[in-house]
Amino acid sequence: MTQTGKFILGSGSPRRLELLGQLGIVPDAVRPPDIDEDPLKGELPRPYCARIAREKVEAVSADARDIILCADTTVALGRRILGKPADEAEARMFLDLLSGRRHRVITAVAVRKDDQIWERDVVSTVRMKVLSEREIASYLSTDDWRGKAGGYGIQGPAGALIPWISGSFTGIVGLPLAEAAGLLQAAGMRVWT
Repeated sequence: MTQTGKFILGSGSPRRLELLGQLGIVPDAVRPPDIDEDPLKGELPRPYCARIAREKVEAVSADARDIILCADTTVALGRRILGKPADEAEARMFLDLLSGRRHRVITAVAVRKDDQIWERDVVSTVRMKVLSEREIASYLSTDDWRGKAGGYGIQGPAGALIPWISGSFTGIVGLPLAEAAGLLQAAGMRVWT
């Protein structure tokens, strides 16, 4: 896919791999970086998300000619960052907080080639319906909340809990395709072959 080196996806997310596949892009390697994703004290959601994507792309080892793509998705309720829930109790708490409210989903994308980094973030607004205890319990029983920012994934059963979005559906899933394609092209990768 790249003109000179390999294309490396710096993410273990199956959703990001599937979204790239919609563009016909198959990474030569998948190398999820191991970084500390804890927010800094007082850090706001959008700068946090951009910092994590940048730190991820800087942490992936690659040759100078390789192109690396990393992303981070964060759910923000006001100034509060709702990351991936540690357990079912935290996922329940997140769903209780989001019930009947609008929140933002921020996905930051970083692409690196050699020592140059291209970055972009996309902010979408999502409204979750008022959730009954039965709906929350049923959703949690699917285990779909595991590994998902805010404790839900719009592309799965939680889609039935979300009557309205404004922004990028693929960004809410985890990789805004239009923006990611633009960054990859800026780095010299042929996206539309």
